Amino acid sequence: MGSKRPKDCRSIPRGTRIIHFKCDAMTTPEANTGYGSKRLFDLCIAVPAVVLTAPIMLLTSIFVAFFLGRPVLFRQQRPGRNAVIFTLLKFRTMTQEVGEDGELLPDNERLTSFGRFLRSSSLDELPELINVFRGEMSIVGPRPLVVRYLGRYSSAQMRRHEVNPGITGWAQVNGRNALGWNQKLAMDVWYVDHQSFWLDAKIVALTLWTLLTRRGIDEPGQIGSSEFFGHGGQTTETVDASLCDRLASPSGDRR
Repeated sequence: MGSKRPKDCRSIPRGTRIIHFKCDAMTTPEANTGYGSKRLFDLCIAVPAVVLTAPIMLLTSIFVAFFLGRPVLFRQQRPGRNAVIFTLLKFRTMTQEVGEDGELLPDNERLTSFGRFLRSSSLDELPELINVFRGEMSIVGPRPLVVRYLGRYSSAQMRRHEVNPGITGWAQVNGRNALGWNQKLAMDVWYVDHQSFWLDAKIVALTLWTLLTRRGIDEPGQIGSSEFFGHGGQTTETVDASLCDRLASPSGDRR
């Protein structure tokens, strides 16, 4: 008889097309041991981060309420580990202005200068620490994308859901939204295959540098990244594994 389908998979919205995703990919004893170690790593960073940033989050909440109104937090359903749906928390960066048709105005018309500052400084991401405490996210991992993308991934790309999504990740410190979709998703899968304590520590350190330089916040010419439409079932392009290995090495050449 085949193995039972994990209960977590029931959280995937009905009608969503999943491509050859094995929900039991992370249920082996070895994987569970690795998950426990990663959870400890997450809490060791999240706890002091919350303590240090609590005054900043409080001040940011006040400014968001003043400049953008309520609610202060942006909530959206996102797929996490094993594609289980959870509610992502972020500070709002856009107004809720609508046009004559009652529909929300385009992002670039609703994004204020204050919201742009929150995005460029990544202050809008701070509430995701709550998601980390809940066990829905990790400090490091593939970024949680929107639910509608689940049916657009290739079977290889779907492997990004074998681990918890992260506040930061391998793709985020290697170009973020300046990268094309194929590159970002291939880097996510590379991270799944190579995750370790030292790689996570390096990504955290590189994230601090990226925040200082504010590189790759938005894709050139637009807010955030472009829509991902999938690849018609074709195999996605891959990132040169030797390049990722070289970047991940202690003396990684980031040119």
